[in-house]
Amino acid sequence: MRGAVMLFAAGFGTRMGALTADRPKPLIEVAGRPLLDHALDIARGVAPGRIVANAHYRAEQVAAHLAGTEVRVSHEAEAILDTGGGLRAALPQLDADPVFTLNTDAVWAGPNPLRMLAEAWDPARMEALLLCVPPARARSHAGAGDFAIAPDGRATRGPGAVFTGAQITAAGPVAAVPERVFSLNRVWDGMIARGTLHALLYPGHWCDVGRPEGIAAAEAMLTEGGGVRT
Repeated sequence: MRGAVMLFAAGFGTRMGALTADRPKPLIEVAGRPLLDHALDIARGVAPGRIVANAHYRAEQVAAHLAGTEVRVSHEAEAILDTGGGLRAALPQLDADPVFTLNTDAVWAGPNPLRMLAEAWDPARMEALLLCVPPARARSHAGAGDFAIAPDGRATRGPGAVFTGAQITAAGPVAAVPERVFSLNRVWDGMIARGTLHALLYPGHWCDVGRPEGIAAAEAMLTEGGGVRT
């Protein structure tokens, strides 16, 4: 399955404090490279038909960083659209169904997360497949988890596994939401009700780089276990 990849890169990065005063969070460096480039390595590792990154805060810097590459930019000029609205706005550029989505504020160590999703994807049973990680393998991230995963892979709300920001999703349920600004949580809740939201556990390590302390944690993780085997 080739698909297309949506990279979420539009957020304000307020939890990063002064580090995002003059640049967007995706351009903060971890191990000498911008977070956006770490995510691009993962996206390119599955040879997608297209890669699209959305941009809002300091959008001109994201666009300049991606200039000359194959990545298209979905500009959210007037207002930030949240994850669901951002993905829906980018669907014409992605031109694929299903699509991968990947947050850019995380670093991985282990197999390519998008390849894992592609290999496990079953459109006969799934409308979305989320990649999660046990809390013990989630670096720089607190909490008991976001989803419970049943033996058959169906996901429901509850503690148990941390959502990593990587998923594969059918485009239809996203396109069907009438509002312009909305979270993917709304889409997932509908899938939970239909029994079509599934989740998969990632066997490697994952680090949340949403706060300044996440940078050192991610760099230590990469030193210990290497990066993504693309």
